[in-house]
Amino acid sequence: MGQRTYTVSGMTCSHCVTSVSEEVGAIQGVSDVVVDLPRGAVTVTSAEPLDDARVRAAVEEAGYQLAG
Repeated sequence: MGQRTYTVSGMTCSHCVTSVSEEVGAIQGVSDVVVDLPRGAVTVTSAEPLDDARVRAAVEEAGYQLAG
């Protein structure tokens, strides 16, 4: 099981948290997504190694951007 924290820019409300959680949570192998809105941090837990490109695509599909 792996865990990684990403910084997401543009999130400002609970709707943002829900959108990002749903999109990232739909990635195969992801078992948990925790969003810390004040920090803009998204911690993803997965049974498989995380593919940053897939996480980036999911965040963009939700309407936001990975920072950095």
